[in-house]
Amino acid sequence: MTGLPFPSVRDHPATPQGLVGLPDQFGRVARDLRVSVTDRCNLRCRYCMPAEGLPWLAKPEMLTDDELVRIVAVFVGLGVQQVRLTGGEPLLRRSLVDVVGRIAALRPRPRIAMTTNGVGLDRLAAPLAQAGLDRVNVSLDTIDPQEFADLTRRDRLHDVESGLKAAAAAGLTPVKVNAVAMRGINDHSVAELLQWCLDRDYELRFIEQMPLDAQHGWDASTMISAGEVRTRLEEHFTLTPLPAADRGSAPAERFLVNGGPQTVGIIASVTAPFCAACDRTRLTADGQVRNCLFSRVETDLRGPLRDGASDEDLAALIQGEMWRKARGHGIGTEDFVQPDRPMSAIGG
Repeated sequence: MTGLPFPSVRDHPATPQGLVGLPDQFGRVARDLRVSVTDRCNLRCRYCMPAEGLPWLAKPEMLTDDELVRIVAVFVGLGVQQVRLTGGEPLLRRSLVDVVGRIAALRPRPRIAMTTNGVGLDRLAAPLAQAGLDRVNVSLDTIDPQEFADLTRRDRLHDVESGLKAAAAAGLTPVKVNAVAMRGINDHSVAELLQWCLDRDYELRFIEQMPLDAQHGWDASTMISAGEVRTRLEEHFTLTPLPAADRGSAPAERFLVNGGPQTVGIIASVTAPFCAACDRTRLTADGQVRNCLFSRVETDLRGPLRDGASDEDLAALIQGEMWRKARGHGIGTEDFVQPDRPMSAIGG
């Protein structure tokens, strides 16, 4: 079905005709799709949302499994090679194992990863691996039980540890741990967290805290920078930078720890952004395409899809959204405005 009354890439005056793949105006091509499968979460991390949580999407607003897989298939047809499932907390979507299996059945088959808080991963790691999940990142900012409870407002550290063990046992390797260092909260223990991960053969990634909290309380002056994290780690470990050429579009600067072979990564999303090499795009749980975490606009796919749009129509909408991607996110400039949606509603 064509000729539907919704905008397409052909209606965008700056978009060239005959566009192939998912390029933008600055020479970047999107090959990595982040898919939020739910905006709900079972933790209440202080840097993400208030204690009472947020107004969650109603079920009719969310993409169904069929809709989600169909849109992912369109992205794969446009050259996406990796699909990362995110949230909210993706493990809260009851149909997650089936969704993973259906994405794994697409041809060409994309690599499938997931970012999770790890709560519930102990019972789902094996079924997800069997369905086709390739690897997992687990968010864990501290291994101190009291700090964890204070930070997440939930006493679930043991569950996260069990989830990490289950992921490794299921072959979801390399198992990566994502951590945010926050001043006065967990910044004193970054070396301890790294040693804990090294002892268990997990790959740790420190990520600068970004202005994506629901409370809009982010303050650059209190952020622990990538440089500060590295300095603190080097008080305890010898870090040897890996060649920049090996990094590609990956966001983390990686270091051999004490000569290797284990590594640690540091992602300077704010102080040294990787926008020039970014190959990511995002699909929210309610069917919106976002070309950047910090975009102030997005393109609706759910409405056109439910109105009878063809795959070609959806592809054109996606291409139009990617074509208007900005050169960079602009954090630190006077023009930067934090997006209305918090990270939990966008998908990490």
